[in-house]
Amino acid sequence: VRHWAPAHRVQGFVLEFSAGIGFFFGQLGKLFFSLGSHFSLTSLGVALMLSALYFAWQRVKRGRRVRLKTILRALFPKRIVQSKSNRADIGYLFFNVFVFGVVFGWAVLSYQFISNGIISGMVMLFGPVGPSTPSPYIARSVVTVMLFLAYELGYWFNHWLSHKVPLLWEFHKVHHSAEVLTPLTNFRVHPVYTWIFANILALSAAIANGLGNYMFGETAYQYAFSDTNIILVLFIHTYVHLQHSHMWISFRGLLGRIFVSPAHHQVHHSDNPKHFNKNYGSCLALWDWMFGTLYVPEKKREVLAFGFSGNPDAHTVKGELVDPLVNAAGHFKPWLARRRGALVPAVER
Repeated sequence: VRHWAPAHRVQGFVLEFSAGIGFFFGQLGKLFFSLGSHFSLTSLGVALMLSALYFAWQRVKRGRRVRLKTILRALFPKRIVQSKSNRADIGYLFFNVFVFGVVFGWAVLSYQFISNGIISGMVMLFGPVGPSTPSPYIARSVVTVMLFLAYELGYWFNHWLSHKVPLLWEFHKVHHSAEVLTPLTNFRVHPVYTWIFANILALSAAIANGLGNYMFGETAYQYAFSDTNIILVLFIHTYVHLQHSHMWISFRGLLGRIFVSPAHHQVHHSDNPKHFNKNYGSCLALWDWMFGTLYVPEKKREVLAFGFSGNPDAHTVKGELVDPLVNAAGHFKPWLARRRGALVPAVER
């Protein structure tokens, strides 16, 4: 027994270590090798190729030679790669993928429960619907489009709330503290913001799914890669990564009122007051256009600066994870003071 206990502990440690390593590589696999991932190697590869073509074309227009070394410097400028902001974004990547996403990455609202509730409510109000005659391909296509539009609307609404409600802004401004933009900046989000976002998306997607399935009188699943809407996957594999970048690609005219170009989102990060509270959309600018929050950027690069000046705790654990919780708690102080005053007996006053 004296020799068994240490051996048993060592064996347990080895098993736990192996499980940890397996989990680590499993998370990496989901992040980089799943087509439905928001950060897949395929989507990053396409973004890299488009960026290289963009910088090559810029040099060709100016009559300059296109050299690999020059393109690489343009793609990965030292001022961005070596910045504290970029290093903080790398930290957020590991935190959100390997820590928060596992321990706390769940939504309170049940997608399936709400979806079934919508269908039951529609049946109560309008009666049951028999199975539809359109082919399954049509039903799946319609549901796919509905769920994509629901994702975009949920994204827009969550983003709008995060800017308009002071309590929520305390968490969202972590994302806006980035002083340089790279695809990694997408991970610069506070856990509380992620939790709220997940629940709003669950609600909007469940409503769309319930309405879609009631329309056809039967269950119709969306076209997806790894549970990610196929339309969203296409956008991720085109220009979504470039929205957090230093490439000024602006959609103008009708195109700029339908799609969120990289320049649209870079304007959203601007510290210029004329750009505040504009361009909340993810892939589509339709909701911004509809609700009056659209700013169509100029074709020529606008002068932009990002982040908040005079913040010594920017890009630190205290400034990005702890301070938002403290600042958010401060919003409850006036309410608590009023409650405390209301509970004090009149004689004591």
